[in-house]
Amino acid sequence: MPAVFTVDPRSGVPIYLQLIEQVKRSVALGVLAPGEQLPTVKQLAVDLTVNPNTVARAYRDLERDAVIETAPGRGSFVRADGVANQAGAAADVAAEAVTRAVREAKSLGLSSAAVRKLFDSALTRWFPEEK
Repeated sequence: MPAVFTVDPRSGVPIYLQLIEQVKRSVALGVLAPGEQLPTVKQLAVDLTVNPNTVARAYRDLERDAVIETAPGRGSFVRADGVANQAGAAADVAAEAVTRAVREAKSLGLSSAAVRKLFDSALTRWFPEEK
């Protein structure tokens, strides 16, 4: 099943970063398999109603991060060693989610100590066996 990408221009997160996160998440979760072809820059830009340069920037950054590879004239594909990169992709996605949560907590006026307490509480809840 091909991955479906969406963007939210009002989210405050640049569109190219939204695309990067979605591709990395799809690779980490196995939605995009190694060797699977991504939509062309032009097609994805049309589908999402965004500037093709935005999609091209996301693809360039994904290639730099060794998530995809581009073959001129053939398109962009999830790297064949994508399975080996899944742990790194999952860590990248998680790091971005934590960053967004911390940024949101700061914008709400919480102190770093309060955020740390919330984070520790969440860790205890979701990883009780690692006390």
